[in-house]
Amino acid sequence: MLIVTTGSIEGRRIAQYHGVVTGSAIVGANILRDVFAKVRDVVGGRAGGYENALNAAREAATAELVEEAQKLGADAIIGFSLDVETLGQSMLMVSVVGTAVRLG
Repeated sequence: MLIVTTGSIEGRRIAQYHGVVTGSAIVGANILRDVFAKVRDVVGGRAGGYENALNAAREAATAELVEEAQKLGADAIIGFSLDVETLGQSMLMVSVVGTAVRLG
């Protein structure tokens, strides 16, 4: 499945628009990961545990988006957008959205 952030695909014609498709994933951060992240905030460096959780949530949300598009008969998604929100103090929500299309 071709996924682009733009509203068109250079060199390709959009034959049919199937509509908006979405995907979302919510992941929790455990207490140990929170402690290490706070230490890294003070001393510097990357919070690997959070990065891994965020990447896993992004992949899960995108897989859900692709599955929804495939059910509609699409072979590409245009206008892809990703949003990350915090829920409470230990949950991350990743939402993705795009327009499912069939290319000609």
